[in-house]
Amino acid sequence: TILPAIILLFIAFPSLRLLYLLDEINEPLITLKTIGHQWYWSYEYSDFMNIEFDSYMIPMNELKLNNFRLLEVDNRVILPMNTQIRILVTAADVIHSWTIPALGVKIDGTPGRLNQTNFFMNRPGLFYGQCSEICGANHSFMPIVIESIPTKFFIKWIMNYSNSLDDWKQVMGL
Repeated sequence: TILPAIILLFIAFPSLRLLYLLDEINEPLITLKTIGHQWYWSYEYSDFMNIEFDSYMIPMNELKLNNFRLLEVDNRVILPMNTQIRILVTAADVIHSWTIPALGVKIDGTPGRLNQTNFFMNRPGLFYGQCSEICGANHSFMPIVIESIPTKFFIKWIMNYSNSLDDWKQVMGL
């Protein structure tokens, strides 16, 4: 009984070291908070003047000719390429799962809990995903679209979004 215990310890110590190395998250330049709702996603860019928006699936009768059915959204997540990105995922009501297969990202959103992971996009383009947790009747209508763009265009997008938000607040008297 001593020999199996020694063998297990011999295997366990290097494994623990590797687990801690794998869990280390690189210093992200951008943090995106994602909140799952029945049946849409909310996004918050808290690094940039608290930009927030909801993302709903576009109904079939409003799709354009080149859109994908059940995958297009009204507000895409815009992120810069060649940048380390941290995503924080939670849920407001039931368990959701934010999944982008092309990026190898799948993270559960649980009410009352904030999960995090990081990823890196090395090319521009559109990345499609969906909620991959059965979260209710309209579970299949929770698409995710990430648009990866060069950093200089991302900065312009952030500036334009912030300016239009300021204009809206001024009109509303906030």
